[in-house]
Amino acid sequence: MICSYLRDHAEGVVVALQVQPRSSRNQLMGVQDGKLKVKLTSPPVEGAANKACCAFVAKLIGVAKSRVVIVSGETSRQKRVLIKGISPVEAQSAITLALKES
Repeated sequence: MICSYLRDHAEGVVVALQVQPRSSRNQLMGVQDGKLKVKLTSPPVEGAANKACCAFVAKLIGVAKSRVVIVSGETSRQKRVLIKGISPVEAQSAITLALKES
């Protein structure tokens, strides 16, 4: 069973995120309202939080930063990011492992 925050995509998988900028540290908080909640240290100024969000998700999943792209929500706290070249099952297992470690 695929989680509510993951959607299959022709190029990979789309992850629904709830982003909280200006946090004390970058961390994965868990699932909230059907979205994966992420705290980031970057402020939402000039795309800094978006860049940090992509880098954080890439590190979390274990892929290159260039494979993570924001597909919607660039100016919102609710974002959808596409992780290219990965299946929903692979993404879910990486996220589950990260949630257990946090």
